[in-house]
Amino acid sequence: MAEPSRTSEARRDAVFGRWVIFSPARSRRPTDLKSHGSANPSPGPGDGAPKPSCPFCHGRESECAPEIFRVPAPEASSPWRIRVIENLFPALRRDAEPPAPEEGEKPVGAGECSVRGFGFHDVVIETPRHEVRLWDLDAEGVGDVLLAYARRVQQLAEHPAVKYVQEGLRGGLGSVEHAIIPVLPDHPGGEQRGGGQPFAHGLRQALCEIQSKDILVSETHNFSAIVPFAASYPFETWIIPRQHSSYFHEIDQDKVLDLGSLLRSVLQKLCKQLNDPPFNYVIHGALFGLSSSCLPYTHWFLQIVPQLSVTGGFEMGSGCYINPVFPEDAAKILREVDCSI
Repeated sequence: MAEPSRTSEARRDAVFGRWVIFSPARSRRPTDLKSHGSANPSPGPGDGAPKPSCPFCHGRESECAPEIFRVPAPEASSPWRIRVIENLFPALRRDAEPPAPEEGEKPVGAGECSVRGFGFHDVVIETPRHEVRLWDLDAEGVGDVLLAYARRVQQLAEHPAVKYVQEGLRGGLGSVEHAIIPVLPDHPGGEQRGGGQPFAHGLRQALCEIQSKDILVSETHNFSAIVPFAASYPFETWIIPRQHSSYFHEIDQDKVLDLGSLLRSVLQKLCKQLNDPPFNYVIHGALFGLSSSCLPYTHWFLQIVPQLSVTGGFEMGSGCYINPVFPEDAAKILREVDCSI
């Protein structure tokens, strides 16, 4: 018997403030949605030698930009497992003069402005072996990578000119880039400019939706993985702290192990179900220096986006995304993926 067709539906994402059209008629069954490209360019362990062109692998440290820190520290007897380095081709310059607080944005024309391109653009090398992907590590190894993010964010938070840090990963490239920008992003920082209430409302709404279990993928004592109610992309997944927390870099050792375990599980599910697609993930959080009265209205979360579709003219022209998979269907599929075999 053929599966009943579902009616298209438009939903508004309360966190990013954008509309999403769910149009299942634009694709085959949700379980048939796979990455159309070749598998992730980083082969799994044992699938081959590290790519000779990779400058991040062990033994090629001298070819990289200056190192910020490594794990374990240089004085340790064991070789490094994680390195944080400067970016050879940074989008922003750490040696530029930071804009003075009173300088603000410089008007250029009607509604236009500019600001000096000061900022930090770093790279986190999560493993000394190019062929080892993040989800190939054990939960403790993933947790150590997350702790490296948190340590670098904490360092940057102490810089008086840095107001926001965004951490993001492009899966398959063997590196994680941190882009620290001198202006506030449109989302979620844009919502925080107005006191953060829409941002908080969206996160609380998403957390409340978990009670129905329809959009829940998996959960631990400290974190929940969900496909958000108005996911912009097919199989987009968020990992959200179950207890209120504004800043990712304040995570402790116990919680980071829990987060590492859940992140590893979610990435393995996406890899197995979707034919090992390239993906991005981004850690969103609160702006630095918010008053204590604003912090209850902010919440950090980790957004994972498998690259399964291309943004088209409709999205660019309207700002409205089209997703061929309802979140409830994507969550159900991911819940049922068994990565133990």
